[in-house]
Parts: sequence; C-alpha cells; structure tokens
Amino acid sequence: QVHLVESGGGLVQAGGSLRLSCAASGRTFSSYAMGWFRQAPGKEREFVAAISWSAYNTYYADSVKGRFTISRDNAKNTVYLQMNSLEPEDTAIYYCAASSTRVTSTERRYDYWGQGTQVTVSS
Repeated sequence: QVHLVESGGGLVQAGGSLRLSCAASGRTFSSYAMGWFRQAPGKEREFVAAISWSAYNTYYADSVKGRFTISRDNAKNTVYLQMNSLEPEDTAIYYCAASSTRVTSTERRYDYWGQGTQVTVSS
C-alpha cells in the first residue's frame, strides 16, 4: 500500500511558478514509478509527467515540455513537479500517482492516487 498526499497548489498569475510536492507513505516508495496527472473543469484527466523509480527516465506531455520538471527524492519519499511559465490553460486539479510497473503515461497502469491539489493560473 502507498498513501499519497499532494501539496503546493494555489493561485498564481500567468508566467509565474509553483512547485507541487507529493509525499508518499510506505517503505517501498523507491520501487514505484511516479506520475503527475491533471484534470481541468469539464475535461478528462490527462497525463502531465512521469519519472522512473531511479529517476533515470522522465516523460512529459507535449503541452508542458520545457516548462515543467518532475523529480523525486527517494530518501524523503517525495516526488515533485516544478511548474514554470504557467499559463491559464494549466489550471486544473493535479494528482500524483504511483505505478508498480515501469514508468508510463498510461493512467490505468497507476495503482495508487492522491486526492489532488488545485492549481489556478490567472491571466
């Protein structure tokens, strides 16, 4: 079992930055690939970024490539999402998730999910 808790969301102006954190419980955190997803009002949840258990591999949605950076600290059982140059279109609830399979952008391959944190970008 892995319990995930996101934090760091909030209201920011366009062009600003936020760093999301996802703290995980459990001693096996380092064996999970981790991902960030988001869901905007009226839209389906979509992939944002993912990182392998070793942090060697990272993947990003085209819409955030070059602006967002995913990272992890296995000693702290935490995964991060640094978001720069934020745009109003980034407004969404952001979820972190853990996958026992290899790093992936496929939502159904994630076994555990956090409750989400709201990010609002004003224009």
